[in-house]
Amino acid sequence: MRTMVNAMDTFATHAFEQNSALQPSDFAMLADFRYELRRFTQFSESQAQAQGLAPQQHQALLAIKGQSVAPTVTELSQRLCIKSHSAAELVSRLVQMGMLNRQADPRDGRRVLLHLTPLAERTLESLSAAHQAQLQNIRPLLVGLLEKFSK
Repeated sequence: MRTMVNAMDTFATHAFEQNSALQPSDFAMLADFRYELRRFTQFSESQAQAQGLAPQQHQALLAIKGQSVAPTVTELSQRLCIKSHSAAELVSRLVQMGMLNRQADPRDGRRVLLHLTPLAERTLESLSAAHQAQLQNIRPLLVGLLEKFSK
């Protein structure tokens, strides 16, 4: 994903430096790129729903798993780009589903840390394997689009 962002930055910088109007082919590349991102998002959402999760619940579990230390609700809200109260509701639902545990921070009892349960770990393992396989399938297409942006 970072490569995609870098390619988009390169594309925008190039267009700005050239101080020229975008060409129809530029719009076509952007449209194709957005289309492929949306297709992957739809794939991701359907995979999450097949595992009994809402897409945002899946994203929350992935965000927690991807952190090197257990996050707080506030940190999760930042990672998901949502308001803290929305993240708190999301966490409460995941706790009710048996996907998360809340634990007091041993260094600061005022903070509550979020931990995945074994059920969440198994679910996330299955979802992530499917996502990695899908990314490998669409890799040539994405690489081809990204290469067009760097020209």
